[in-house]
Amino acid sequence: MTTASERLLRRLEWQVVRRLDGLLQGSYRTVYRGSGIDFAELREYTAEDDVRHIDWNVTARMDEPYVRKYTEDRDLTAWLVLDQSASMRFGADHGKDSVLAELALCLARVVAQGGNRVGAILYDNKAQRVIPPRAGRNHLLYLAQELTRPIPLRGDGSTTRLAAMLELAAATARRRSLIFVISDFIGEADWERALSRLTQRHEVVAMRVVDPMELDLPNLGLVLVEDAETGEQLLADTSDPLFQQRFRDLVGEREDAIAASMKRAGVTSHIVGTDQDLGEALVEMVRRSKRRLR
Repeated sequence: MTTASERLLRRLEWQVVRRLDGLLQGSYRTVYRGSGIDFAELREYTAEDDVRHIDWNVTARMDEPYVRKYTEDRDLTAWLVLDQSASMRFGADHGKDSVLAELALCLARVVAQGGNRVGAILYDNKAQRVIPPRAGRNHLLYLAQELTRPIPLRGDGSTTRLAAMLELAAATARRRSLIFVISDFIGEADWERALSRLTQRHEVVAMRVVDPMELDLPNLGLVLVEDAETGEQLLADTSDPLFQQRFRDLVGEREDAIAASMKRAGVTSHIVGTDQDLGEALVEMVRRSKRRLR
């Protein structure tokens, strides 16, 4: 009998993954280039080089910037760092948690082509789980099963500790890897330094899952609004122009702060809305990444 995880994976393969195959055929490193661990050579720095590869000792001796080049690994290890906190359960029929699961499975399926290994870190303040990287379809089905498993509410009145999630990823991924961080980035705002540290060793792609109502609250009249992270409730009149303006101001401040932190950390952030076609969102992400590497 076909299981729910098998049906989900097959649906995503048919509806989403096959649309990416043409863009990623052959090697995933054509989009996300990583460096291996074997030193190859030293050469003068050029504008296209990653400043993280500058050899500062040689640069100081030569009075010219030099970079260390490495031979590429033949295989690729990818990690899915997945935020499963309370705020990710926002939304009705197709909420942020559903989009996160589908997005993670599509990425795992694409990366797993050619025998590459994929692991996952499922993170909530109260519970964290590490799924070691493996290859093969059985592993993908296992990931699908774990990602669609109902998550019990564990709200303790605290906001998501995003820095702790990223620090767990840095401690878990010992070998240089491609790391996808999928979150709404709603939580404690001290995650920038942890993200910067993660990028020093790994290729990091941040993917923000957002619901349209988090960016533009419609006029619903008098509603009871609850903070998914802390459980705090507020009675709000969404028809009040002053409330709407204050809401837009707060959203703008939050979006600007997240974008600035991503930029300072050296990470490209991709936004995926719960109302978007997942295939189109991923195709655009790949195209943006290719343009960035040219």
